[in-house]
Amino acid sequence: MSDKELTVGEAGEEALVSKIVETISGHERVIVGPGDDCAVIELAHDSWQLLKTDCLVEGIHFSPGTAPELVGAKAMKRVISDIAAMGGRPREAVITLALNEERSVEEVLAWYAGMGAIAEQFDCAIVGGETTKLPGEGALISLAMTGEVSPDRCVLRSGAKRHDLILVTGCLGDSLASGHHLTFTPRLAEATWLVENFLPSAMMDLSDGLGSDLPRLAKASGEGYTVDLERIPCRDNATTAQAVSDGEDYELLFTIAPEKTGYLMADWEKVFPAVPLTMIGEITEETPVELGRGWEHYQSP
Repeated sequence: MSDKELTVGEAGEEALVSKIVETISGHERVIVGPGDDCAVIELAHDSWQLLKTDCLVEGIHFSPGTAPELVGAKAMKRVISDIAAMGGRPREAVITLALNEERSVEEVLAWYAGMGAIAEQFDCAIVGGETTKLPGEGALISLAMTGEVSPDRCVLRSGAKRHDLILVTGCLGDSLASGHHLTFTPRLAEATWLVENFLPSAMMDLSDGLGSDLPRLAKASGEGYTVDLERIPCRDNATTAQAVSDGEDYELLFTIAPEKTGYLMADWEKVFPAVPLTMIGEITEETPVELGRGWEHYQSP
């Protein structure tokens, strides 16, 4: 089927993004372009800039009537989670709002209060933005952020090596029903500690679910993977299937050389006793059993 005949729904998110990426040309300052948690731009030999944009859509990422401070906080925390997954620090954010004229000013200001509180907590700044009108109901909050990372601490999805072990922070699954998708804390402190002390070979944040994100990491690294389903850490009331497929976990998924793992696990318990760290699998040449699919826009359940 030609692109002219193909709809976005028929293509699915992965194929659509692949087609878009094919139209984008590179530049000498671009270290990493589309395909990772953030783009990476060389500013100087001792400093790289991270660029990330994300959006919340009412009815997809939050329900009408959700406490607006939590909505604003989620918008900011989602982007910080991606910056963290690259080993970086968040810096400046610009925000675009798309909404209709019936939305109350009080709700909009509460969104900003939520974003501002998180910006203050994680030492970053809101420096501008844009507002525009939607022709119908609903709202969209789009947030773009810069980050900063040292070249020797920037961790990509593409660095996993065969026989590396696969680890996840926290617990997975049932994020929407439990409210975790609104109340999570970005793993910035954990990621900073990791890159300073054990430097993972590959890392990303879990936003679309283990079933979508782990295959992306393995594919970017040119490898396969194997996972012990019984080892996947499930949130209270979540099944293993939900831990694989639900998404909106905002935990760190990373790989590390086997010889580092014992030291990492022992030190982790001392530094982050309240945050579980679980080894769930291994990077392999092939993928013997695919995980169930995680979240993907445009695809039917």
